[in-house]
Amino acid sequence: MSENLDPITQAIRLRMPKTHQKEHSTPLYLTSSFTFDEAEAMRAAFADETDDNIYSRFSNPNVDEFIAKMCMLENADAGFATSTGMSAVFSSMMALLQQGDHLLCCSSVFGSTFTVVNKFLPKYGITCTLVPANDVAAWEAAVQPNTKMIYLETPTNPQLEVIDLEWAGQFAKKHNLILNVDNCFATPLLQRPIDYGAHLVVHSATKWIDGQGRVMGGVIVGREDLVKEIYMFCRNTGPALSPFNAWVLSKSLETLDVRLQRHCENALKVAETLETNANVSWVKYPFLPNHPQYEIAKKQMAAGGGILCFEIKGGLEAGRKFLDALEMLSVTANLGDSRSIASHPASTTHSKLTDEQRAAVGITPGLIRISCGLEKVDDIIADINQALEKSAG
Repeated sequence: MSENLDPITQAIRLRMPKTHQKEHSTPLYLTSSFTFDEAEAMRAAFADETDDNIYSRFSNPNVDEFIAKMCMLENADAGFATSTGMSAVFSSMMALLQQGDHLLCCSSVFGSTFTVVNKFLPKYGITCTLVPANDVAAWEAAVQPNTKMIYLETPTNPQLEVIDLEWAGQFAKKHNLILNVDNCFATPLLQRPIDYGAHLVVHSATKWIDGQGRVMGGVIVGREDLVKEIYMFCRNTGPALSPFNAWVLSKSLETLDVRLQRHCENALKVAETLETNANVSWVKYPFLPNHPQYEIAKKQMAAGGGILCFEIKGGLEAGRKFLDALEMLSVTANLGDSRSIASHPASTTHSKLTDEQRAAVGITPGLIRISCGLEKVDDIIADINQALEKSAG
């Protein structure tokens, strides 16, 4: 297939070679292992002298197709797909960091990532310094002689802080650090961190890439030598993506562009409407002009994404009442679905953090995160408005 085709077209047309059946859609390769016609072929495969499939924990045609599409979309050399987004995050760190290394991490990250870098990495002798997303002086001051990697999200979850990827790429190059970027919220269709100097990009494919809340998956793409180390780590520790989930995710990439357009349009309209709601203290969305990093977002993102957040007046209790009052929006621990979702981080995803820890990473008591789905936007707005009214006072 011609590489001159637009990436969106390639995401639709790129596929594994057809079998003798001449099927139009890639078949499912639901097999745990693969056979060899002779002992020498098996020996060569285990010696990495060929690319023959051996075992679906190592590679599988459906998984390979999904990886190829993600590498193409992210402009990456190589990749590896994992069973979940968090296994991708953890593997991207553990495969490349060792005892005595130091990690720089954006302080406003997903709750499970926060737990990994603060609770689990230290057990392996890997230290971490959390740095405010856009405090350049703090990033510089946090660099140590043993610092090896910088990990960040942009936009961050759930505060939607936007980090300048051009600056991050220059910072990593200056200090000879591996730049590892979680691109889950933006997807490669809204921004490509590798174009700004990132060495690795991770995704929870469970979110926008699947887009319908069906399957779990993760993916790591980036520089070939780094991905090779990650592949060997994952091959031996086992966080493999199932062939069925890979098949679903690969098919989902065919509709990512049209879905994202609707998600972004809906999110912007909801954000603009909530700015005038008396029960809301503030609204944050990357493409609202009052967003602190609006100019950065416009520079590096094609659109603002499908997530917005706002502060409900009344704090923690009002946040709980708001969720209970919703009639259409789903209350669930996911995002990036065709159905709109609301969550209250202080009482759910970040509830295990202390009040001080939540404050340090920007999780305020009344913070509400909305993942805008594909419903008619007027219906989304109506449900949010009526729930805000019921939770007031």
